[in-house]
Amino acid sequence: MSMWEFMEEQISNPTSPLIVGGERILSAEFPEEARARQVLETIGSGERTFTTIQRRAGIHETTLQRALAVLVGQKRMVSAERPLSSRPSKETHYAVADPYLRFWLRFVGPNMAEIERDRGDLVVGRIREGWSAYRGRAVEPLVRESIFRMLPDERFGGAQYVGAYWTRKGDVEVDLVGAEKKARPRRVAFVGSIKWRERTPFGGRDLGRIAAQRDEVPGTDEDTVLIGVSREGFDEQGKSLDAALVPEDLLEAWKR
Repeated sequence: MSMWEFMEEQISNPTSPLIVGGERILSAEFPEEARARQVLETIGSGERTFTTIQRRAGIHETTLQRALAVLVGQKRMVSAERPLSSRPSKETHYAVADPYLRFWLRFVGPNMAEIERDRGDLVVGRIREGWSAYRGRAVEPLVRESIFRMLPDERFGGAQYVGAYWTRKGDVEVDLVGAEKKARPRRVAFVGSIKWRERTPFGGRDLGRIAAQRDEVPGTDEDTVLIGVSREGFDEQGKSLDAALVPEDLLEAWKR
């Protein structure tokens, strides 16, 4: 059975495990925490910053702070990450920590009415339309954790921690950043890009983009390593990276 055949089977059945599991989790975790659940659903829809979460949820700043304290600190259902570089930043990005719940909140929960009236075909259509963008972002924390499990490794320039980098304006976003520690590292050991496309390998244009972004990350220098992670491998230009990782490399990291 292919992934899409499985998806169609599960989405077409309102009582399937894929459908009912998410609601059971939320009901068990938030019997009285209505605001925390609302904030979780907002983050699950794709909002990542405090400002955009507050705007979409339509709640007061103090209420959002309390809800995030529950979600991040108490229940650990939401991750809170800051840019990794030699320059301290408070630009926090929030994300649903559990992969299944992240998928459920993005595609299943908002479409329950159609699933319950046997129009799962419409929901599967929406999943197909948004799958590429969703998958690309969803795989990022898994890739970072896989590389973290490889460390220390001379391919990664002495890094001991893996994160990402972004700016307030969103004009610079770097998928992978490695340094000797999480808080205020002296320098950045590597920067990298993740390309999880179905048919196109990591190529020269991708290499040029991450090489240019290296200069945008505080703490980098000419010795900062360039790495790439690609589902479909690398063409001849892409292989010029200092380190080129494919899915098999990531899976191997979990066997150690």
